[in-house]
Amino acid sequence: MSDIIQLLPDAVANQIAAGEVIQRPASVVKELVENALDAGATEITINIKDAGKTLIQISDNGCGMSPTDARMAFERHATSKIRSANDLFCIRTMGFRGEALASVAAIADVELRTKRMEDEVGTFIHIVGSEVKTQEPAGINNGTNFMIKNLFFNVPARRKFLKANSTELKHIIWEIQRIALPNPTIKFSLVHNGTSVYELPATNYRKRIVDVFGKSLNQSLVSVKEETSIVNIHGFIGQPKFARKTMGEQFFFVNGRYMRHPYFHKAITQAYEQLLPPDTFPSYFLFLELDPGEIDINVHPTKTEIKFENERDIWPIIHASIRESLGKHSVVPSIDFDQSGSIDIPVPRRSSEGIRFPDIKVNPEYNPFDTEKSGSGGSYTPSGTSFREKKNLDNWEDLYSGAQLKLKPEENYREEKRSSNDLYAQTKEQYNGKKVMQLKQRYVLTPVKSGLMVIDQKRAHERILFEQFMEVLKSDSVASQQQLFPQTIELNPADAEVLKSILEDLLSLGFDIREFGRNTFIINGTPGVLDVSSPEMVVEKLLEEYKNSPVDARSKAKEQIALSLAKASALDYGMELKQEEVDHLIDNLFACATPNFTPDGKKVLTIISTEDIEKSFLR
Repeated sequence: MSDIIQLLPDAVANQIAAGEVIQRPASVVKELVENALDAGATEITINIKDAGKTLIQISDNGCGMSPTDARMAFERHATSKIRSANDLFCIRTMGFRGEALASVAAIADVELRTKRMEDEVGTFIHIVGSEVKTQEPAGINNGTNFMIKNLFFNVPARRKFLKANSTELKHIIWEIQRIALPNPTIKFSLVHNGTSVYELPATNYRKRIVDVFGKSLNQSLVSVKEETSIVNIHGFIGQPKFARKTMGEQFFFVNGRYMRHPYFHKAITQAYEQLLPPDTFPSYFLFLELDPGEIDINVHPTKTEIKFENERDIWPIIHASIRESLGKHSVVPSIDFDQSGSIDIPVPRRSSEGIRFPDIKVNPEYNPFDTEKSGSGGSYTPSGTSFREKKNLDNWEDLYSGAQLKLKPEENYREEKRSSNDLYAQTKEQYNGKKVMQLKQRYVLTPVKSGLMVIDQKRAHERILFEQFMEVLKSDSVASQQQLFPQTIELNPADAEVLKSILEDLLSLGFDIREFGRNTFIINGTPGVLDVSSPEMVVEKLLEEYKNSPVDARSKAKEQIALSLAKASALDYGMELKQEEVDHLIDNLFACATPNFTPDGKKVLTIISTEDIEKSFLR
């Protein structure tokens, strides 16, 4: 039998490696921008078309490459970052594997233009599917310019499963955020289809956070700074009242590298314990600096999972620094041991006679029920008591007039049962035949034939609104309630791109939202079926729900928007409903096609059977 094991061709091996390193266009942007940082660039420009599917162009003013280095950079495991295995224990550069460019060249049409400052001419290289087409001198500026065209052109299965342009652009923006935040001294520019998304000038950390996420975040930032022998921590956290219901503004950076770390995230959430509204997440931007030899970043190809040698020691430091910052900025109550400026409590001087105890005088002849005597043994009238109060005190026996004090236990039980029946009859008449009660301002309870029905009021409202919005989308007539005073909303670039992608569908639902400058929109009208007191808040909640919705197919985009809008507009827990509102909610719920479940499959109602209730009383 002949041998069956053989080495794979380089092109096939590179495509397999690309499956791990390059997962989507955002992965290409991440790898090339990190290379630009390692090259010492101070200005980086990212120009993309069709969310990176058609073109990704990244140019920088870094050190550039020689003709030999430019060719070697596309070979697997070719890198200038490390020389030996010992270098893996003290990595300070963003890249070190030497796989990124080889992986990109295996699945795309790549053009590289690069020039060093000391060279007279630069180098142009054209590679398609790991095959070098052209390498020649070229007159270009100092630095490096990559053009990645037709990504995944030779891997149709991978290209087929790319998401919509809005989703892929969102991932690219996330990668730019993760690189731009820890490098505020570097200028970044991001352009998509000729429209500027980011123009981030060189600045400080706080200004960079505000430039990336919008001016509205500036007022919520609380500075954090802690220096220890183990780790140095600096950055910013958000005040609890500005916490959001979805993740997205939580960032850990270690030596300038973005990372995910659930263990450290728990330290922050515990520091915010009992300070956050329910189901919300605090914002934080924390930068950790420590010895590179105490961390291992060679865990995953994306280099976002990092192992720490002393993570159990770093955990309490993070927790304590967050609590201290919240206390310093009066976010949480703290004990102030600084006595300067405080009010002195007067302390009497110690006398030679010692401590005198208060004298208590008692009149043994005083009788509070004796109304005939006067003077010291007469009736007691408190000082300041009015004539009406004195009369009530004198006639205290009248309080018990007419009371039935001699009922037997059986008669007392019958009397109590009779009064409870009268109360039930009044309650039944009050509810017009419907025995409905709101529990904890969260659930609606109503008896049914088989037991007790419990309805989740928020989920019930979601189901009602969702079916109303779907009916609106099917019909041509859309009622829009115009705002007397239009509201302006400013979003961060990621949310702005999401809103742009769904503006047409929101218009069919009754929203009247127009672009009003860069990342700014004006809300002129809202759907007539909604009772909207704050359109800005509804739009923000809509975007949060839409970003976290798992549906991405374009055919279900309208259904996804209707679901997100229903979640954002539904009445929240903690709202006390009037009886008419409860009746209206129940009637509309059972008029729905599927009243038992929310549009995303969560249970709306449940029935506690009479047998279960009787079992709880051990009958």
